[in-house]
Amino acid sequence: MIRLLTALLLLPPGPPVHVVRPGDTLSGVAARYGHSVADLRRWNGRTALSVDGMLRLTPPAAPLPRWRTHIEPLTAPEPAHCPLRATDLRRIWVRYLGFDGRAHDGHLTMHRTLTRPTQRAFATLYRRRFPIMAMPPAVVPDETVLTKGYECRYVAGTKTWSQHAYGRAVDINPRQNPMIRGNYLDPPNSAAWLARDAHHPGMLHANGAVTAFTREGFTWGGHWTTLKDYMHFSTTGR
Repeated sequence: MIRLLTALLLLPPGPPVHVVRPGDTLSGVAARYGHSVADLRRWNGRTALSVDGMLRLTPPAAPLPRWRTHIEPLTAPEPAHCPLRATDLRRIWVRYLGFDGRAHDGHLTMHRTLTRPTQRAFATLYRRRFPIMAMPPAVVPDETVLTKGYECRYVAGTKTWSQHAYGRAVDINPRQNPMIRGNYLDPPNSAAWLARDAHHPGMLHANGAVTAFTREGFTWGGHWTTLKDYMHFSTTGR
């Protein structure tokens, strides 16, 4: 608990929130915090709950704006050693809910054939009020917090191309959803989120935000058996 509280001090400031757990109801959450169901609906723009969604417990300065997205081609060439060319990739801009309870616009790069599924998945996350800590072009002191897609790199410790290098994988909230292989933890500052039965902002669970991607044809690294990669979704199962 001390590690978790210490880690939470590093998060951007935000409003008091409740993270939806299995079995939660609006009436139950309202009673727990001394609010009315009508207030929770009005403050969150929601009439139903989704596991892993973040419920505000105070009124916002303004309602969340509608979700939006657009796609851009990549203009800068990729390094010659990378397995894809820039023409194979697309930059996908999406609106997302930040840990501060406000809407932000960020982008990730994916293979051009995955633009629509990726857009639909992020639209679902926004609709369910699932928060994302940060996405490019946000400037952060620690890039391990960034939600990202394409990255020209190998699988850690190997000379095998990662599925990220093919634009077919995305990592969601890496700090809150680490990769665990034996005693190896990535990112290393994510030990506070190892208790996967907990529900804290940005954590992914199989019966919650994970389905936004699995319904679009992605598989989740949290279902793997040889290791657990809770942040990782790919269309190849790797």
